[in-house]
Amino acid sequence: MMPGIDFEKALAGRKVFVTGHTGFTGGWACLWLRTIGATVAGFALPPDTRPSLFLAAGVEADLHASTLGDLCDYDALLGAMGAFEPDLVLHLAAQPLVRRSYREPLRTFAVNAQGTAHVLEAARTTGSVRGVVCVTTDKVYRNNEWPWPYRENDPLGGKDPYSASKAAAEMVIQSYAASFPYAEQKGPAIATARGGNIVGGGDWSEDRLIPDFVRSVVDGSRLTLRYPEATRPWQHVLALVHGYLMLMAKLIGPQAGEFARAWNLGPQDLKHYAVRDVLELMSAAWQRPELEYMDEPLPEAGALSLDSSIARNLLGWQPAWDTERVIRETAAWYRNYYASPESCRAFTKGQIEAWRKDLAA
Repeated sequence: MMPGIDFEKALAGRKVFVTGHTGFTGGWACLWLRTIGATVAGFALPPDTRPSLFLAAGVEADLHASTLGDLCDYDALLGAMGAFEPDLVLHLAAQPLVRRSYREPLRTFAVNAQGTAHVLEAARTTGSVRGVVCVTTDKVYRNNEWPWPYRENDPLGGKDPYSASKAAAEMVIQSYAASFPYAEQKGPAIATARGGNIVGGGDWSEDRLIPDFVRSVVDGSRLTLRYPEATRPWQHVLALVHGYLMLMAKLIGPQAGEFARAWNLGPQDLKHYAVRDVLELMSAAWQRPELEYMDEPLPEAGALSLDSSIARNLLGWQPAWDTERVIRETAAWYRNYYASPESCRAFTKGQIEAWRKDLAA
């Protein structure tokens, strides 16, 4: 453990139950938690991409238990959580793709809204759980396409099924926090983390810029861009995992109630990076694929940014890398994977160590 990283000390030896552990963010979170001595169990569907970070980095080897199950199956979820008796729950499992939500709206609402209710009810029923961090998205805000960042007290909303389902999950969370208050010991302390577009090694999801870029480079196909001028809060996956771990540490501390609230976790760069900018950075760090533009893309938000001053000032959260380094490190991960897939686990852990070293500096 690095000296001076207090949240890591607080989590060492703790039992953490991670939903969505087979996913992109879940894999990075499990590896970091194991690095600092936490005991981790996971509940999720099997990885839905080939390759996947879960398999490539051997995440399962770091787990106390790995249960494959559907978040909509409450009994299976409760059984897995109850058997593990965790101190903390990190709820990452979701249907996370905007375009898929148009194709599968009912499934999206069931997983993201009802699934969140299942996690919170299982946590409330499992007496060992002291804190739950629920991960939603920056897209929970009613998007007015205005130029200033969204704050935690701005109205929630969502036009597409994904955004609306995540806003609905926020309402579920608020209901549980109010109905079973932590202050009266009727339920665990619950925090919500709202982050932006995550990048980093090990993501092969459909309809995402970096995975699409990687596929185009690897197989020589054309990269289709939907909104090249759209700005997004690009963040390395470790920036958000860092925030989640900080929140979990606070939820088992003496002032847990003060941290049981919603938190924006957005990039600190003042410069806004459009899709086109990120593509240029990736091309400079690796190689440029052939491009084409989609004629009639489905509706997406054109501008999204978060005001993360509360997390910065009250939580002490600060990303270790700026956007340009984030893109360089992401390109390096994929270059290494395709050159030497057997070294993926060591390379992934090496990037975690680099982030932690920069935090401790």
